[in-house]
Amino acid sequence: MIEVQGLHKRYGGRVALDQVDFAVPEGEIFGFLGPNGAGKTTTIRILATLTPPDGGTATIGGVRVDRQPDAVRRLMGYMPDFFGVYDHLSVVEYLDFYASCYDVPAARRRRVAAELLELVDLADRGGDEVDSLSRGMKQRLCLARALVHEPRVLLLDEPASGLDPRARLEMQELIRELRRMGKTILISSHIVPEVEELCTWVGVIDAGRIVEIGPKADVLGRAAGRRRLRVELAGADDARAAEARRRVAAWPGVLAVEVGELGLEAQVEAGLAAHELLRDLVQAGFDVNAFAPVDAGLSDVFMRLTERDA
Repeated sequence: MIEVQGLHKRYGGRVALDQVDFAVPEGEIFGFLGPNGAGKTTTIRILATLTPPDGGTATIGGVRVDRQPDAVRRLMGYMPDFFGVYDHLSVVEYLDFYASCYDVPAARRRRVAAELLELVDLADRGGDEVDSLSRGMKQRLCLARALVHEPRVLLLDEPASGLDPRARLEMQELIRELRRMGKTILISSHIVPEVEELCTWVGVIDAGRIVEIGPKADVLGRAAGRRRLRVELAGADDARAAEARRRVAAWPGVLAVEVGELGLEAQVEAGLAAHELLRDLVQAGFDVNAFAPVDAGLSDVFMRLTERDA
């Protein structure tokens, strides 16, 4: 449904996108992760026909965004990371205005507004002025605005930005409902736990390049090749903890070791014989309180792939 090949964009002397390639299958929720400044918003603005690429191609529903922008705008709805509201317009008037921009017939606009307000749980707010709404309500209204022309694809740039926990959960459930309605959804975010919980596909961009992409389960499965072990030591001062770190780091299959508040955290290869390492530490006189694997999550994948920025 969304396909990007060799996308390139430069702002002056800075390369924002460097040969970006990815595809989003129809009906998926694609989480587009990256540190601030990695190229997420630039990519979305190109897909939304707001920024021209310097090279490469981007298509939505098979339509080139640079060659047929009007056709692309009929296919997709765009929710930016900031949005404007109009003083003294009611919620219904606000949606009516945007529906008219997409040539929705006047006879249908009020019905469309009522259906969308029901969808985003603002049905009782139709007569309220837009600028009187809370931030969470404005976010949901902005999403309704992106849906007035019944797009097949949604581009959501930081949709949960600035929301409190309750409003964030409401936004997540709304996005799931839109997927159940058959929408293909691309979400740009730097909130890793949110993407891990919500999205079905994941792409990670860093310094303008795609560094990981695929179904979420596959991305996490590839991360399983590098496990983490947490070793909690009792009564170990700094010198003793440093000694334990050196001992663990010397083991074959141990890739990296860090000293934390409770002890050690080691990144290890999948084939490491953890029980032998534990026995060695105990025989060396270390008082081990806990010794357990740490499940690899999307946060671990993200930190490993973008460690240059960290």
